[in-house]
Amino acid sequence: MINNNLYDRYQRQVILKGFGEQGQQKLMQAKVLVIGAGGLGCPALQYLAAAGVGTIGIADDDTVSLSNLHRQVLFGSEDIRLLKVDVAASKLQLSNPEVNIHSYPVRLQNTNALKIIAEYDIVIDGTDNFASRYMINDACVLLGKPLIYAAVSQYEGQLAIFNVDTDHGRSVNYRDLFPEPPANNEILNCVEAGVLGVLPGVIGTMQAAEAIKLITGIGKPSINQLLTYNILSHEIYTVNLLALDAGSQTAPKDEAAFMAMNYPEFCHNEKDVISEIDAEAFHLLRRKPSAIVIDVREHGELPLITTIENVQMPLSSFQEHIPGITQQTIILFCQHGIRSLHAAEMLHDTFGNSKDIYSLKGGVVKWLDELGVPSIRQNRSFIQ
Repeated sequence: MINNNLYDRYQRQVILKGFGEQGQQKLMQAKVLVIGAGGLGCPALQYLAAAGVGTIGIADDDTVSLSNLHRQVLFGSEDIRLLKVDVAASKLQLSNPEVNIHSYPVRLQNTNALKIIAEYDIVIDGTDNFASRYMINDACVLLGKPLIYAAVSQYEGQLAIFNVDTDHGRSVNYRDLFPEPPANNEILNCVEAGVLGVLPGVIGTMQAAEAIKLITGIGKPSINQLLTYNILSHEIYTVNLLALDAGSQTAPKDEAAFMAMNYPEFCHNEKDVISEIDAEAFHLLRRKPSAIVIDVREHGELPLITTIENVQMPLSSFQEHIPGITQQTIILFCQHGIRSLHAAEMLHDTFGNSKDIYSLKGGVVKWLDELGVPSIRQNRSFIQ
């Protein structure tokens, strides 16, 4: 039995035919992870919390910016530069203290996705880039977790539920919709194409509705279907999705293959947007008047580069520094070129194609090797 306080809070949905106290109990026992607290994630989070979903996870490494506010209505001007997960968790907890909120102020990657997603019953994808979508999809397939996908651009949005068992063979997943990533610039993101602010509100709310339907068993969730909605005409149409061999062939087959997958490289648009450069190009580009060279390693990592002018912005706090980067040409480096590529992706998520963003391939280690330095420890001229 639901106590009186909870009954009063959820009374309008508890009295629904086919829902009742049993449906509310299922919601209160459920765990839903929302990846991305942006235009889609904000409304999904608000309605999941309001409905009484017992445990809600929020994964996002971004901070609130002014350009977010026309569509991410969970945030206000006073929240600019604050971590989205912190602001969202605080406001959702005030809205419904009965809900458990878990915050993950990180970007989901191969290294952490399986561990985080494993804790939840359902995953809602509110991301806005193909590398993340493929990675989240593959993690959900490996873990057997239902995935509620959505995407928006300009005046149109899409919605689908993947990875739910049916009586008609293999469950459809994101790779059945896109066996291969779209070519570079084939599909513009919201930074480049724009989006009407209310559209992600509509689609994100639909994602929350689909989660509630899956949890409680009411209605007919959009399993193995792609729903498309046009906000200018209010036209809605759905198409049935079929499992394709081409999609399954490109997916990692196990955890080891998943961990070894380079999703930015797999997604052509991500690879083409961010240029990995060698040492020669690095030295040419850093001389441009509009250039800034950024070391994204943590404080104390050796060798410290003192022969060229650079600014240290550790990856662990890199998001906080992004609003202050005004230079047109941005050159990033780290120890092996992995963290700098991640930082470059974060910059592209913020600036789109409006800035020239480069990552030193192979990082400091390869750079010193090309200079003929036999050992970092022996090369004190590069160490403070």
